[in-house]
Amino acid sequence: MNDVTIRRLGAGDIATMRGLLAMFGDAFEDPAAYRRAQPDDSYLARLLGRDTFVALAAIAEGEVVGGLAAYVLDKFEQARSEVYIYDLAVAEPHRRRGIATALITDLRRIAAELGAWVIFVQADYGDDPAIALYEKLGVREDVMHFDIAVP
Repeated sequence: MNDVTIRRLGAGDIATMRGLLAMFGDAFEDPAAYRRAQPDDSYLARLLGRDTFVALAAIAEGEVVGGLAAYVLDKFEQARSEVYIYDLAVAEPHRRRGIATALITDLRRIAAELGAWVIFVQADYGDDPAIALYEKLGVREDVMHFDIAVP
């Protein structure tokens, strides 16, 4: 982990964001979803410039080897927010070195700075490494997830 730097991406980090997208595609074994229809540079710059989106990249020797994408969600029942980890992955050759834990540790610091009270994440049944990581760092809740199509 000593040779890895974790950095929050901003509006000027388009190339690094594209590297993060490519790494996600490889790590999730779904390159088409992350490479085929990428947004243009101006869309990515706007997204990365928002306080409500957090992209963290783990970089080793100039290459993105891990990262996460998270959204800050303002709550309505109280004046506070939550942070949702949408994607988190580490490239296969760099796993089991503490990179995912370091990414979440950085996100915790950012979430605190933003006034969030909790970070939440989903994991798929059978993804034992992810489940073990999240159980180490947080409290497990068994919930159901539904995707509702938009016409």
